[in-house]
Amino acid sequence: MASSSLLVHRVCFIALFFTLCFAADPFSNFELEYSYITASPLGVPQQVVAVNGKFPGPILNVTTNYNVVVDVKNKLDEELLVTWSGIQMRRTSWQDGVLGTNCPIPKGGWNFTYQFQVKDQIGSFFYAPSVNMQRAAGGFGSFIVTNRNIIPIPFSPPDGDIVIIIGDWYTRSHKTLRKDLDDGKQLGMPDGVLINGKGPYRYNTTLVPDGIDHETINVDPGKTYRVRVHNVGVSTCLNFRIQNHNLLLVETEGYYTSQQNYTSVDIHVGQSYTFLVTMDQNASSDYYIVASSRFVNQTIWQKVTGVGILHYSNSKGKAAGPLPDPPNDVYDTSYALNQAMSIRQNVSASGARPNPQGSFHYGQINVTDFYLLKSVPPVSIDGKLRATFNGISFKNPVTPIRLADLYYVKGDYKLDFPTKPMNRPPKVDTSIINASYKGFIEIVLQNNDTVVQSFHMDGYSFFVVGMGFGEWTENNRGSYNRWDAISRSTTQVFPGGWTAVLVSLDNVGVWNLRAENLDRWYLGQETYMRIINPEDHSNKTEMPVPDNALYCGALASMQKQQKVSSATTLIGSSELYFTLLLVLSAVISLVS
Repeated sequence: MASSSLLVHRVCFIALFFTLCFAADPFSNFELEYSYITASPLGVPQQVVAVNGKFPGPILNVTTNYNVVVDVKNKLDEELLVTWSGIQMRRTSWQDGVLGTNCPIPKGGWNFTYQFQVKDQIGSFFYAPSVNMQRAAGGFGSFIVTNRNIIPIPFSPPDGDIVIIIGDWYTRSHKTLRKDLDDGKQLGMPDGVLINGKGPYRYNTTLVPDGIDHETINVDPGKTYRVRVHNVGVSTCLNFRIQNHNLLLVETEGYYTSQQNYTSVDIHVGQSYTFLVTMDQNASSDYYIVASSRFVNQTIWQKVTGVGILHYSNSKGKAAGPLPDPPNDVYDTSYALNQAMSIRQNVSASGARPNPQGSFHYGQINVTDFYLLKSVPPVSIDGKLRATFNGISFKNPVTPIRLADLYYVKGDYKLDFPTKPMNRPPKVDTSIINASYKGFIEIVLQNNDTVVQSFHMDGYSFFVVGMGFGEWTENNRGSYNRWDAISRSTTQVFPGGWTAVLVSLDNVGVWNLRAENLDRWYLGQETYMRIINPEDHSNKTEMPVPDNALYCGALASMQKQQKVSSATTLIGSSELYFTLLLVLSAVISLVS
């Protein structure tokens, strides 16, 4: 009992110290309760994951440098983790919300309080579950980081903000989708596309059944709105367009872009864009908002189309007639690639800081390490369908990686991820990248799969310097954009093609690299990048530890016996296990 009491006092002291360390910047506090509700977005009643009873979840809106405290309660019937796509979690990978950095929140009402700072960030992001294919059932919402008042935005203040969440959707439950993958099956064509959790407007009586609720966005004529669009779907790239309206692109995933007008934009899984849209039409009728599937057989996939309504306050009638045309590039593979590479950084604009975004001259920095990550169609490994990078399908370790580091757990993971594809049979392993702190690395993503993929990196934004079709060679470096490439955290890699990115490794921690396509991610197409400041470990000696990495199980059993109560927001009603993880986060933050 005495040792338990001493532990509690130490926990409270460190938690209080952690709070004081961040006292200079304001706090934003949120409570998110995850539960199931019944909804019928495509006309079929099904169980969806709601946040605070809403589907999609509430918008979280904070300001640059704010400390964000989010208490997540899990009322689902399975474990849960929430990740914050695009939020860099500076030096606090403990809060990242993926299995390599966090043990999941147990089912049945347990909670965990995430705390992180949106340090030097602005822009449009989202949050979503990261385990068990749960994102296919919902649980997502928009996460907006606004500029501080002292930092000007590179456009006139809009008259309003609009959030649009799009994504392909299955009427089968996420558990059924998960079982299909476990049984070696493909997911097949989605049943539709949702816009803000709702099905399509009945623009076609043959394709869209009666009785489906659709999304309506109400606007006033002559006004300009900031429209934030997130693709949180399972695996389908969607072309986004608003009938008769230009989309002026101004920001993507935390960086202001060179401002260009588009009639439509391809938004890949996991990507976020911000447009300025001016209501400059005559409102003779309402206008279609469309999100339609891309890089598939349009004749077969015609029903995989989301349709909402843009309604002017002086509209004279309902929308009618055919939808605005998608890109007509079936025989022109360069169209989508050229659009992707046309998205460039606004080098003269200030982002979260007063200095211009282009003041970091990435094109003049020498590359210290090179990685070629190759993906192929899923393969059978030991009788199970698996997806791979460089022939390795990742298996999450029992103990989160940085926790294993702190307690010197041997055999929890391996620092032997290959820098290029190996000539050997594919395997399941816990191999991760041992990256160098303050290195500047080049990663080439070679997609030899049959589907377009999204690649995501936690903890960082990377410069998308090149894309092409065919096998990447060193000669392709001559085509890299070394001046104003967009910086973002999620990029597309076209089938039979490659994408090259450059990353400056200044964020200590363990960071997930993954295919954002849920099926490929679930099947193991991911790894982690371990970035350690060598000075942090210079004075540490190895200590004896319990039986090889059973902390999650051992500490989970402690949850049933001990609870820590505290008036502080940091500890809240979280159980001892989660409090310990928070303490570890504080320690790592302080020593880093």
